[in-house]
Amino acid sequence: MVAVVAVIAIVVRTYVVQTFYIPSGSMEQTLLVDDQVIVNKSVYRFRNPGRGEIVVFRPPAAWSAGPDEDYIKRIIGVGGDHVICCDDQHRLTVNGVALDEDYLFPGDVPSVSPFDVTVPGGCLFVMGDHRSASADSRAHLNARSGTVPVDRVVGRAFVTSWPLSRWRSLSVPATFAAVPDPH
Repeated sequence: MVAVVAVIAIVVRTYVVQTFYIPSGSMEQTLLVDDQVIVNKSVYRFRNPGRGEIVVFRPPAAWSAGPDEDYIKRIIGVGGDHVICCDDQHRLTVNGVALDEDYLFPGDVPSVSPFDVTVPGGCLFVMGDHRSASADSRAHLNARSGTVPVDRVVGRAFVTSWPLSRWRSLSVPATFAAVPDPH
């Protein structure tokens, strides 16, 4: 019986869901250091990642991360999207639609440095919610426009599970609903 339970636990952790601790402040205030999130590892077998979702991924080699280091960021653009910083009101735009990013860390701006990226097919443009403390796609624009191949995504973070006082679902912000598909 113990062996069966162990096998089931291994299969679930490998293919279905896994917990991850947040090691840095790059996603504050959405996720705090030492928060624990539950990640759905199977969702992207059935559909593509979407704008606004928070994902755990293995960073590309060009990002100079440790070999076993996972990152967690918000998807801003998917394959074919045109992501620009910034419009005349200093907002990110995706396919010509400005994002109202009410989830940003208080006092942060969408980006200090301007950029203009068309996300390659099969890739994602990702950013932390605490932009002034996040080494995200903007910090790696020289390597494949800072994008992350979809096949490096571990899964979608869908709930903060620890500490219990921070238990909540990680839904897609409404601002992403207005973004049209790329032309």
